[in-house]
Amino acid sequence: MKFPGSVVYASLFAFVLGVPQLVCAQGSRLPDGKPDLQGVWDFRTLTPLQRPDDRAAQSQLTPEEIAEIEENARQAAIDADQPSEVRTEPLPVGGNVGGYNNYWFDRGAGVVDDGRTSLLVDPSNGRLPEVPAGVSRQATEDGVSQRPIRFRVGGVGSDGPEDRGLAERCLLGFNTGPPVVPGGYNQNLQIFQTADHIVILNEMVHDARIVPLDGRSQLSEGMRQWMGSSRGRWEGDTLVVETANFTEQTASFSPSVRSSVGSGATLHLTERFRRVDDDTLLYEFTVNDLSSFERPFTAALPMKRGAAPMFEYACHEGNYGMLNLLTGARMEELADTSQP
Repeated sequence: MKFPGSVVYASLFAFVLGVPQLVCAQGSRLPDGKPDLQGVWDFRTLTPLQRPDDRAAQSQLTPEEIAEIEENARQAAIDADQPSEVRTEPLPVGGNVGGYNNYWFDRGAGVVDDGRTSLLVDPSNGRLPEVPAGVSRQATEDGVSQRPIRFRVGGVGSDGPEDRGLAERCLLGFNTGPPVVPGGYNQNLQIFQTADHIVILNEMVHDARIVPLDGRSQLSEGMRQWMGSSRGRWEGDTLVVETANFTEQTASFSPSVRSSVGSGATLHLTERFRRVDDDTLLYEFTVNDLSSFERPFTAALPMKRGAAPMFEYACHEGNYGMLNLLTGARMEELADTSQP
């Protein structure tokens, strides 16, 4: 659902969607007359979810600012790809041994087409709404969060896998949601389409959502799933997907991969997919959970047609990081008990 009263939001989408409304009327359609949304869609972008503090009063970037941001990102990638330091001595005991280098990241090279300063378009300030007092908030760095751990990356302990983030456990990807929020790498999804079903396949952790379009009712309240239960419908040339029945082990929303707000048990998510042109799919999501946020909020993300196929994301196969982390913790405990 859209939150009423946002003139800026309405004006923005009149601009973004005004011309493209003609595209699907003349563009690729399936035999049933519905727009063809199929293909691999790339959602990389340099545009952040929330408007940066130093641009608080700025909703749009100038062409010069866009060029500067994109050039800085290009140069940062070049710098990060320089040969790694060659060490002749091991790192100090207990220190951070690091992870993979920049080669494995794929953050994108450009901002969104219309130069917005945030993916969030409602509220009009480009920031997430306030969180009511008493709502569960977790963050990797606080170290005191209690199970269930709802953020995606990091953890708060090593007693068991349940102390680690959902992506670290290979339960959910850190950029696929739902809703889809760009980040890191493997930023692709593929859509398959029939007259009565849509399949949304995320590359990250290889999750597929099968969305019925036949008007069937939602699952019963007691049936909860990691990615919720989705039901779809067409509103003109826009595919609308409503998702509820998330498990309480997920967040209502994760502002970053290392933080979470609320519980998925109270989340109602609305996603919209619309072909803008042959190579662009406009993705829009609205989070509606008044138990976790003071008001609904909406983000918009243009996805670009991918030129390459998606490959298997074999997260659980060879998840040595989890095994090694828990093994190391048990060895530390054993060493502590063996001390006189």
